[in-house]
Amino acid sequence: MRKFFRPDSLTLLRIRLATLADISMIMAVVSEAPTAAQWPREHYERAVQESTPRRVVLVLEDKVIKACLIARAVVTEMELENIAVRDEERRRGLGTLILQEFLAIAKEEKSEAIFLEVRESNQAARSFYEKHAFAIAGRRSNYYANPTEDALVYRRAVS
Repeated sequence: MRKFFRPDSLTLLRIRLATLADISMIMAVVSEAPTAAQWPREHYERAVQESTPRRVVLVLEDKVIKACLIARAVVTEMELENIAVRDEERRRGLGTLILQEFLAIAKEEKSEAIFLEVRESNQAARSFYEKHAFAIAGRRSNYYANPTEDALVYRRAVS
């Protein structure tokens, strides 16, 4: 667990691994992010509990959870599966804080790279990832439904 002062104030934040007790709050945070993957509760429970595949589920909180990040190990890389920040907390540096913590974990675990998929039309997410040195590495045609849309695959070396 690491502690940080909030980028826009002196509020103390902490980032830690999630527990089963956090799942309802994680789901509430994700529900406020319509472009985030909306998973059933069982998916979150497996992500927190199972060790194969290795998953990292982080929460960023002060008194309540403000952001979350979920990733899984894929051979020598990590796939960033979901990242979400509460609606009223966006554009205040919290996404950057939780992503930086995840990058530090990936480096400690000697992951070679991180990859993710994002809707081609999700310009806000694309800008966020590009700001953090992710680059387009491919495309998955018709990857998303409702509406049908291509996914852009972003990748970033961990080193």
